[in-house]
Amino acid sequence: MAKVVTFGEVMLRLSTPGYLRFSQAKQFDATFGGGEANVAVSLANYGIDVQFVTRLPENEIAHSCVRDLHSYGVGTDYCVYGGDRLGIYFLETGAVARGSKVVYDRAHSSISEIQAGMIDWEKVLAGASWFHWTGITPAISQGAADACLEAVRTANRLGVTVSCDLNYRKNLWKYGKKASEVMPALVECCDIILGNEEDAEKVFGIKPEGFDAAATEGKVNAAEFESVCTQLMQKFPRAKKVIITLRGSINANHNTWGGVLYDGQKLYTSPRYDITHIVDRVGGGDSFMGGLIYGLLTYTGDDQKALNFAVAASCLKHTIFGDYNQVTVKEVENLMKGDASGRVSR
Repeated sequence: MAKVVTFGEVMLRLSTPGYLRFSQAKQFDATFGGGEANVAVSLANYGIDVQFVTRLPENEIAHSCVRDLHSYGVGTDYCVYGGDRLGIYFLETGAVARGSKVVYDRAHSSISEIQAGMIDWEKVLAGASWFHWTGITPAISQGAADACLEAVRTANRLGVTVSCDLNYRKNLWKYGKKASEVMPALVECCDIILGNEEDAEKVFGIKPEGFDAAATEGKVNAAEFESVCTQLMQKFPRAKKVIITLRGSINANHNTWGGVLYDGQKLYTSPRYDITHIVDRVGGGDSFMGGLIYGLLTYTGDDQKALNFAVAASCLKHTIFGDYNQVTVKEVENLMKGDASGRVSR
């Protein structure tokens, strides 16, 4: 069985009930989440052997987080401990013309104070097939960026496939470095690169000509993004596949969703889903990445099917509260076959 390792920060998520604003909330719904942890949960749900690596404090909140990950089948054998706190993020879910809002409280979290050498990557990656990280991790701190660079270089040396989600978060790059200064050394070690219509532009200045995300009204022309894929491959020649997620935002509750995959020769385009009643879009990109990794590992040589699985899996995630995509392979494959009726399964 393939073994996948993901590395990043997991946080306590405190979200307002329903569609309440922060100013209205008298209580919060507490769950856990974070880019690479979300990917790990998806993969565990699909039956993949997956280890999530992070740095955690020695306290009851962190222990609860670990138990939560274990409940989904995610391994935490290589987590390291130290520091004082688990990061927190607060979420206010938007509706219609009011967008969602996120407030971070993750300064001085345990992983933000990680240093190179704290994780034995040779041991962690021994026998692994795949290593995944996101652009959120090197944004946290210089130490997190250094640890991530250790990981991807070790993975390259051991012949482990490396994937990244560019995941640009402008509010996280606060330690004196810009994403454009840190990310190239990491991305040049990647075999699989995932991004959206903004990530490549914000990090590398690469964008599709004539595209305006604000003016899409839910309609996104997949062919426009082939130039983004080719430019990323030219900049990072190790990359074998570049994938772009395509979100058309009609309003906070109604999006269109799809993606493209470019293998250096052919552009694969997924079906487009019309998601009319979004429950929770946070973690949507992570659910796509989890589905993509599963698809590429399972449907070997069939990039179209791998892409279709990723898009269908992420479509289903939009119906599920919380960061984690709690769906099965069968549910995803049923949607791929066209069963979007939502009928009761008895």
